[in-house]
Amino acid sequence: MSDRSEIRGNKKQWLAGKVVAFLMRLIGLTLRYQLEDPHRQKAAAPAGVPVIWIFWHNCLFAAPLTKKKFSGTAPASALASASRDGAVIESVVSSFGVKTVRGSSSRRGVAALIALKKALKAGQQLFVTPDGPRGPRYHLQPGVIKLGQSSGAPIIPVRFEHSASWRLQSWDRFHIPKPFSKVIIRVGESILIPSKLDENQFESYRQMVEDVMRDGVDDIPNK
Repeated sequence: MSDRSEIRGNKKQWLAGKVVAFLMRLIGLTLRYQLEDPHRQKAAAPAGVPVIWIFWHNCLFAAPLTKKKFSGTAPASALASASRDGAVIESVVSSFGVKTVRGSSSRRGVAALIALKKALKAGQQLFVTPDGPRGPRYHLQPGVIKLGQSSGAPIIPVRFEHSASWRLQSWDRFHIPKPFSKVIIRVGESILIPSKLDENQFESYRQMVEDVMRDGVDDIPNK
């Protein structure tokens, strides 16, 4: 299968995504949600204000269900990998009103970065899983720092906590919240990345954002 056809996906992947989205909504109807936004980021990021929301890859189930709770109704795009899995994710998130930009650090990375910057310039909000699409788990890839640096948009970390969830045996130990459980959405303080950084400063910012994202996480590999 060519790179182009993988990006487009096929009917089977589209249908799989719609089935997943339907099941997500069913479980979502039973969940209890608690938003903790001490810095009032939702109020500070209305429609038309570019923001980069980041959360770990294993929280991709909870994020679409709770998008309106922490980010409001602003137009949004998400980064999905340029693989068949990315085609399924594209189908899933489109069911929640989120567009996608296809690419990753390993495939179509430059094209994806340009497309993401265009989306921000148009006033869209972005959703990025900085340890995706292949990990390592809870390792923040440099792409999101480059995006914040080149666009000037603030990066806002979001952490999801589950009172009860199934954990898949995938690289990210994906969370599926159990029906009637509670999901806590913790929204952090916005982070601005300076436009001019040397190599050491860039790594310091990358490490700082990673540390913020890892705060409260209890299953960090080799911790």
